Amino acid sequence: MGSDFNGDGIRDMAVADPEATVAGKAEAGLVRIVLGDDKGVVEISQKLSGMTAAPEAGDKFGASIAVYDADKDGCDDLAVGAPYEDVTTADGAQADAGAVYVIHGRPSGIGEGSRIKSYTQAGLDGDTATEAGDLFGYALAAGVKTGGKPYLAIGVPGEAIGSLSDAGCIHYVQGTAKTTVNQDDPDVPGVAEANDRFGHSLAATSRFVAVGAPGEAIGGETFAGAVTLFNHTIEDGRPTPLDGVDENHPALVSGASAKDDRFGTALSMVAYRPSGADTDTDALLAVGAPNENVGTVTDAGAVTVIRIKPSGAVTEVGFLDRLSSGGDERPAASDFFGQRVALANTEPGDPSTAETIKLAVSVPNQDVGAAENAGAVHLLSPLRSPGRTAQVLTRGHGLPGTAEARDLLGLGLWATYKDLYVGVPYSKTPGDRKGLVYAGSWKHFQGGSGAVRTVKPGADGVPDEGKAFGSVIR
Repeated sequence: MGSDFNGDGIRDMAVADPEATVAGKAEAGLVRIVLGDDKGVVEISQKLSGMTAAPEAGDKFGASIAVYDADKDGCDDLAVGAPYEDVTTADGAQADAGAVYVIHGRPSGIGEGSRIKSYTQAGLDGDTATEAGDLFGYALAAGVKTGGKPYLAIGVPGEAIGSLSDAGCIHYVQGTAKTTVNQDDPDVPGVAEANDRFGHSLAATSRFVAVGAPGEAIGGETFAGAVTLFNHTIEDGRPTPLDGVDENHPALVSGASAKDDRFGTALSMVAYRPSGADTDTDALLAVGAPNENVGTVTDAGAVTVIRIKPSGAVTEVGFLDRLSSGGDERPAASDFFGQRVALANTEPGDPSTAETIKLAVSVPNQDVGAAENAGAVHLLSPLRSPGRTAQVLTRGHGLPGTAEARDLLGLGLWATYKDLYVGVPYSKTPGDRKGLVYAGSWKHFQGGSGAVRTVKPGADGVPDEGKAFGSVIR
C-alpha cells in the first residue's frame, strides 16, 4: 500500500536521484527517504557503512528502486539498483555489470546503521557470471506473494544468452529460493534473441509477475516488444510461465506489432477483484508502447491495459492514446505517450470498478502551449468506455508551477491506492533545476479537497543538492 521504513504506520516516500554527485563522483546516485509526519529526510547512498562498494562516477545508484518487507519485521526495506556499477571479478573490471542493494528498515529508521545486503549477479546466483554490460538491477519489482513469502525480481536486460548480446534475463528470489529465468528456459514463451532486452521492465502483484522485453522482434518486426507473464508458484526451480503477450496476441484486438513500437517499455500492475469474487484473484496490467504510431502519427505512443485471470488467460481491457483523453487532445509525433505508466486501485480488497481503477500515463514530450516537450500526465479510467478521460495534468493546470520547455514532466511516476506522485527530474524552472516531485491524493484530482504537495531539494528538510531528483519514486 505504500512505503513505511520505520513501521510507524505513516507513509514514507523514497525518491531517487541517480544522477546526483556523491562524494565528488558525478552520477554516482542516491535515494532520499522523506519520512512521513515530517520526521526528517534520510540519504541512502553507497557512502553508508555496510555497503560493499563506494560511490563511483556513473554508477547511477537509484536508477531502479523497489519497496517490500524482506524480513517480515513490520518495517519496509528498500531495494536499490545500481545497473552501471563496475564490478571486479577474477577476469578483471566488468564495466556496467550492475549491483543491487537491500537496505533494511527498522523502528529507529532506515539509513546509517541499517543492515544491508549487497548483490552482484554471480553473488546472487553462482550459476551465472558477472559480465560487462549486463546491467544487473536495471529494473526491480518486489512485494509479498499470496501466502506471505516476500519476493524480489531483478531485471538484467544486458545479459548475453550464449552469443546473443542483450537478450536479457531476470533473477527471482522468493524466501530461500533463488533462480534465473531467460526466454530459452523450458516453457518460457518466446526465444532468446539479440537485443530482446528481456528484463528491461518489471511489474508484480501478490499473484503475478510481468517482464518487459521492448526489443523483442515479432514476425520480423524488430523492437516491436513483448511481455512475459508468470505466477509466483515455483516449478522446476523457477516461477511458473503463463503466457507471452505482444500486440499480435489473439486476445489483443486493437493494436498490431510493428517495428520500433517498443511494447513493454513501461509496466504497471495492480490487483483486480472481479464482481462476485471473494478476493482479488485477477490483475490488471498496463503496458506502455511509447513509440507506437497512431495512424500516420509517428512515435505518438499508446498504452494497452490487459486483464490477467488466475489461469494466466488474458483479455484486452483497453487501448489508450491521447484521443482517449478527449477534448482537444490529439496524438502528436514523438510525444511518447506511455513512457511511464502507473495503475492504482483506490479501494483495495473491494470489487474493482470503473470508479476505483485509475491509470496515470506520462507523455513527457507533450507540448504545453508554446513550451515544447514540457510534458503532461493523463489520468484515465481504463475500465470506463466510452469516455475514459479524467484529467490532463501539466504544470500550471492541475499541478503547481509553470510549464517550461524540455521539463519532461512525468519521467518519474508512481501511484498508491491513495496518492499519485509525479516527478519532474529535469525541471527547467528557476529554483527547481535539481528536480522535484508533486504528490496529491486521487480524491483531490477527482475534484475533492486537499492540495498538491511539492517536494524538492532545498525545501522541507531535503538537502539542496542533486541533479535529477524525482527520476524514480516509491
